[in-house]
Amino acid sequence: MANHKSSIKRIRQTIVRTERNRFYRTRLKNIVKTVRSAIEAGNKEEAQTAFQTANKQIHKFVSKGILKKETAARKVSRLHRAVNAI
Repeated sequence: MANHKSSIKRIRQTIVRTERNRFYRTRLKNIVKTVRSAIEAGNKEEAQTAFQTANKQIHKFVSKGILKKETAARKVSRLHRAVNAI
């Protein structure tokens, strides 16, 4: 256990950030999964609407600092290509 006040605060901050990041990572996986499942089903309209939602959410995660800009662009690009391939 930490002895310094600053170390104790850092531990508290880390716990909060870890919990927040876990929530966003899980949310991101679920968003991508909905798009992928619509693609696998061959439902183009559903895939497009799911992609629009995913695109918006992924870029929102960039503004919150959860993802880097390039990572988000890569994920969106791959999803977009998959949706267009239906």
